[in-house]
Amino acid sequence: MKRLAAAMALSLTAACTHRARVAPVTDGRAVLAQMHDHYAGKWYNTLTFQQKTDINRRDGTHEVQTWYESLKGPHWLRIDQGLPSLGNGVLYSSDSVYLMRGGQLTRAVNVGNPFIPLIMGVYLQPVDRTIADLAPYHFNLDQMHRGELDGRPVYVVGTEDPVDSISPQFEVDTERLILLRMRVGFGPPGSPLADAHLMNLVETGGGWLATKVAIANGGNMQTEEYADWHTRMDLSDALFDVHQWTTAPHWAH
Repeated sequence: MKRLAAAMALSLTAACTHRARVAPVTDGRAVLAQMHDHYAGKWYNTLTFQQKTDINRRDGTHEVQTWYESLKGPHWLRIDQGLPSLGNGVLYSSDSVYLMRGGQLTRAVNVGNPFIPLIMGVYLQPVDRTIADLAPYHFNLDQMHRGELDGRPVYVVGTEDPVDSISPQFEVDTERLILLRMRVGFGPPGSPLADAHLMNLVETGGGWLATKVAIANGGNMQTEEYADWHTRMDLSDALFDVHQWTTAPHWAH
């Protein structure tokens, strides 16, 4: 009995010590650190998929397009709007966007894409770099609360108020540690907040992928559905070079 009691006491002490070493999640930086640490060395660094893009505009017009998307971590997202051979699309980095028409660069803007650091960058780079990438979107990383979304427990980073819908914020599944939703401005500083909801998540390539995304933005609604996704493909750097937009080998050909 004495040995059993000693063993139980030792186990309890070890468990308490382990819990003490796990930093409590009290702010957005801790959430990002937890996301990074959980998937460090596991998350895929490339992703490709075909996307059905259903656009309903506030003026009543409706359009369905097929896009071909390529991500290479931690910073690049290429979107071919229509067949890649047409040369139309956009290239995003963590802090810039390049607009392509007919294979030619038509405009470059110092505005990044908030999806990149939260669906890929956070798992592949130091947390401090992810925090820097998120800075232009004005998430208040000092404020957070816990909530629920789609029946899942979430960390809500950016506000302490559960009914706040006007502050930039993002919601992370507390168990799977993946992005489920964000309210953020897509565009220059001062852009109205869009509400992006990530759904139909599947495990792939050591991580997760939302295969349906709905983005409500000022009366416009864009619904994206992904198909034929692949991870860990060998994607050439040339695919993400605006000067080789139509000449670089493309996986969709």
